[in-house]
Amino acid sequence: MKPKRWQGILVFCMIGVLLLGYGVKAGRQTEETLSYADFWQLAQQGEIASVVIGSGVTWQVTMKDGRQAITPNPRAADGKERLLRLGVDVAERENAMPALAVAALFMVLLLAFFSRGRGRGALGMEKLAAVQPDERVPAVTFSDVAVSGDTLRSMQDLVDYLRSPDQFRRYGARFPRGVLLYGPPGTGKTLLAKALAGEAHTAFFAMSGADFVQVYVGVGASRVRELFRKARKAGGGVIFIDEIDAIGKKRDNGNDEREQTLNALLTEMSGFSGQDGIVVLAATNRIDTLDPALLREGRFDRRIEIGLPDYDERLKILQVHARNKPIDDQAISMEDLARQTALFSGAQLETLLNEAAIRAFRRGGQRIESQDIEGAFCAVTVGEERPGRMTEAEKKITAYHEAGHAVVTRMMQPEARLTRLTVIPSSRGAAGYAMSVRPDQLLHTRSQLLAMICAALGGRAAEEMLLGKNDVTTGAASDLKKAREIAAAMAGDFVMGETGDADQDARLIFQTAFALTRQCLSENENALHRLARALMEKETLREEEINRAFEYQ
Repeated sequence: MKPKRWQGILVFCMIGVLLLGYGVKAGRQTEETLSYADFWQLAQQGEIASVVIGSGVTWQVTMKDGRQAITPNPRAADGKERLLRLGVDVAERENAMPALAVAALFMVLLLAFFSRGRGRGALGMEKLAAVQPDERVPAVTFSDVAVSGDTLRSMQDLVDYLRSPDQFRRYGARFPRGVLLYGPPGTGKTLLAKALAGEAHTAFFAMSGADFVQVYVGVGASRVRELFRKARKAGGGVIFIDEIDAIGKKRDNGNDEREQTLNALLTEMSGFSGQDGIVVLAATNRIDTLDPALLREGRFDRRIEIGLPDYDERLKILQVHARNKPIDDQAISMEDLARQTALFSGAQLETLLNEAAIRAFRRGGQRIESQDIEGAFCAVTVGEERPGRMTEAEKKITAYHEAGHAVVTRMMQPEARLTRLTVIPSSRGAAGYAMSVRPDQLLHTRSQLLAMICAALGGRAAEEMLLGKNDVTTGAASDLKKAREIAAAMAGDFVMGETGDADQDARLIFQTAFALTRQCLSENENALHRLARALMEKETLREEEINRAFEYQ
């Protein structure tokens, strides 16, 4: 018998069972209802012929004149005995409704059994859990995305292919089936994928890797096949799978559903040809975790790194997000802001301007001013300021701690700009902070990395000068962690040690940096005290005030 016919019969049986149950219940509602006291009075008068008792909430009563009635079940241990002593016929029977419920449950399980292996669609599990991909042509184009020239050229090749695939075939070129976008979070990988579809004016089928992974084995693979089927039906387009590492991690035979989904994706990518007009894009933050089968030729064989934006790219991103915002151009320079936001991702830059707009609205300003940008910058980098959360003694310790960072940074990293010092605690747990901006740099020398460690240790060294070794505080915990990480990378990854033993070299680098830090603070003790006193008085120092503190050496 065909599966659909079986399903129809079972559904019909279920409906019949339920209607029968409701019919039984409705029939009982037409019976006379006796109170418990009236029932026993009639029983003692000899008017009751028989009683059907059970575990339900009522007893079914038949009187000698033929009338039917129900009475509450007292659930008394001696109820049956008392009735028998009065000459009443007693029968025991379980209520029909629980049996009907069991029958209905059996029908449901039977239906699930016959539906299993038929795509799991009969109970609607797949349909209810399905995620419909976005198939529209995005309004975003490359003019809305600021990326490097190399990245844009690679993406433009994809646009040309989507617009005129015949031109590539004329040269005998096989276009990459898959393109992998990788890089840190927030660098615009999803936006770039949308811009590709928008620039080529083609359909955009976007899903996340997590959308494919389900409890039921086989659902993810089915979704992969459905995604490619829709793209073929639309005549081509861009298939974008965000967070592909959710299904594409190296296989370890530990997750059957994820592996089946990955196998389905590999099969689909091997199955379509250049005539399909389909480009598969995927994004990940961790390319090193992906299965080698995804990265081989014929799969995701073109890989484009989307790194953190440089100065020119940050300027373009800021200009894009500033288009619809009333920014005070006389007070705010996008060029300066781009220089101050080194190591910001595209998402952070968008958040920065959006937070500034919210602050301008909150204070009722007509335009976004420098105070809004400054407050937004601090909120994005260290969190919201929380004044009045420390004692005067803690404020003094924090002032010397942050002044220590500033002095060492100024003397050992002259290329860095000190833009803000504060002893106001932040919402992310910092008691204060020293904010410095370094220029974009691709490579770092050993001396520069050593200077970074010294700058991180400046706070702890200043506390030792003020309080002594026995009274230093826990405020340097994150600084010490950062310093150890750089030292470990120098000794291990960059092989900048002297003994060849990574652990021993890391300790030597750390000890050398701490000695240099103490020496730097000792030689610039006057600047340290001036900065600390100014911080205790004003709580926050900006770039001009910081620079003045170093003019009187």
